Amino acid sequence: MKNTTVTDGVSMETYLTDCRLKVGRSIREIREKRGQSQEQLADKMNISRSTISKIESGKFNCSIDYLSKFAFFLDFEIILQDSQRNL
Repeated sequence: MKNTTVTDGVSMETYLTDCRLKVGRSIREIREKRGQSQEQLADKMNISRSTISKIESGKFNCSIDYLSKFAFFLDFEIILQDSQRNL
């Protein structure tokens, strides 16, 4: 992948890493708020607990399919918001 600058000197690689961390942290917070363990959620989603752990820690790229499953089983809405960034 090309290391393209996005804005303010932030590389695309850094931006993607930050996004994975934010999404993972949000999923973990919602899961914990719902009182579910990684194991319980993994059983519902039919994926491994280690996959959930990797997504929550930002070590695994969460596809739209996984994100949609998390939203379904944890009962949250996926919202895209325009950041008004000039690329």
